[in-house]
Amino acid sequence: MISDSLVMPILQGIHLSRSFGQGETKTTVLYDVSIELFAGQITLLMGPSGSGKSTLLAVLSGLLRPDSGTVMALGHDLWALSDLERERFRLRHCGFIFQGYNLFNALTARQQLEMVVRWGEGASAREARRRAEEMLDLLGLAKKAHLRPSELSGGEKQRVAIGRALIKEPNLCFADEPTSALDWKAGQQVIELLRSAAHDRGAMVLVVAHDARIIEHVDRVIHMEDGRLWQQEESEPVLHTIKQAR
Repeated sequence: MISDSLVMPILQGIHLSRSFGQGETKTTVLYDVSIELFAGQITLLMGPSGSGKSTLLAVLSGLLRPDSGTVMALGHDLWALSDLERERFRLRHCGFIFQGYNLFNALTARQQLEMVVRWGEGASAREARRRAEEMLDLLGLAKKAHLRPSELSGGEKQRVAIGRALIKEPNLCFADEPTSALDWKAGQQVIELLRSAAHDRGAMVLVVAHDARIIEHVDRVIHMEDGRLWQQEESEPVLHTIKQAR
């Protein structure tokens, strides 16, 4: 297995396999995938639709159980934990940015973020409001803080979802197509926030995306095709290709 340095990975997938369906309809999405991810790095996972990127992200983040293999996260065997222990682990250590936003329809943009800080960290109402307003301002949504999801555009909802993921300063941040609903100016802003989470706060950030413009803003690029990780220049499967941060 290849690693960037002698530093221990903060998140490690070991011989991961995952299939869907049974019998003649069974489709294997991950084939014996191994990967190491490190604190302080933003990693981009690229590949065509159906290559297994989102499935790998879900397995590594504790949302989808693999058929076989191990996920070690912050020293924990993630899939050996009970369901409740895994939920608590995600609440405490993980931030998620989904394509579908997953916002609560009844809550305002500010309340979406306040909820994470109050319930997840036990912060006071005043502290939660301060941090939520600070994050919304960073995302250019200060004037939209009082609006509910039905009153926001797709791009605005995506930025709220990103703020919700980053406000608790997670150790592990998982982003599935975080710029897909944004114009590139807003997309760059989002990637810079993710870079800051990695470089300034030491988080491990894994981004799944098709947008090649993101490559210039990340530390590592991993290519995936047909459920396997591949080196870009060769046909031999390897862990990843590495791109130096700029």
